[in-house]
Amino acid sequence: MPKYSSCFIAVLFTAVLVARASVDTDAIIAKARAYLGPDATLEAITSIHYVGTLASEETIKDKDGKETKRPFNGKIDLIFQKPYLQRVVLVSYKGLEMTGLDDFEAWRRLEPANDPKHASLTLLDKDQVMSQRANTWENIAFYRGIERRGGHVDDLGSHVIDGHICEKLAFVHQPGLTFYRYFDTATGQLILTDTENGVLTREYGEMMVNGVRFPKSLVNITKDPATGRENTLTITLDKITLNESFPESIFAVPLFTVK
Repeated sequence: MPKYSSCFIAVLFTAVLVARASVDTDAIIAKARAYLGPDATLEAITSIHYVGTLASEETIKDKDGKETKRPFNGKIDLIFQKPYLQRVVLVSYKGLEMTGLDDFEAWRRLEPANDPKHASLTLLDKDQVMSQRANTWENIAFYRGIERRGGHVDDLGSHVIDGHICEKLAFVHQPGLTFYRYFDTATGQLILTDTENGVLTREYGEMMVNGVRFPKSLVNITKDPATGRENTLTITLDKITLNESFPESIFAVPLFTVK
């Protein structure tokens, strides 16, 4: 019987563990994708267009400085298009807020409702651009292929979330930019998403669009680090359209004239 050094055996054992972890991760992602719809259909999706409403609360102060909360409602129009194009339009009593991503350029435009002529345009910084790119990939890649953009997936083991036994996967885009997703081990359903900046997202209900399962609503919970106060934002989707072809001009930095 041949003799092997303990170092060689340790390296071999480590390689086996890495290979097994990779297979397990691939299997979890495959089940999560199968829960959403046929693999070929997911691969063929080039754009997703969401139209819906949002509801939240905002903290305001009265004339005596006392804080109270009041409902905050708006309409949202959200587009993701491969490879890295995104546009979000939010309309509320405050006015119009629009953000866009055009590959490696990202921007935000604000138009106050009481003075739309005095709009402002801001170019987002590098970290914000990378966050927008990661967010776009997360919404249109359906969990597969992060390695092609320089990231990786880590299996962080089993956890119980809302009574579901879940496998926790970390989708690491770069240091400091990770999406933690909890998938039901039995069905592949996404139960919870957590990000490094502390945003928790749960999905409720479902809408079937061209054979693909989407949530009917999403609830985002954020915590103010200064006060510890939790804020809840609910997005309810009214319409989802797949594979529209949008001109790249609607994602590009808009022309802006100072007035």
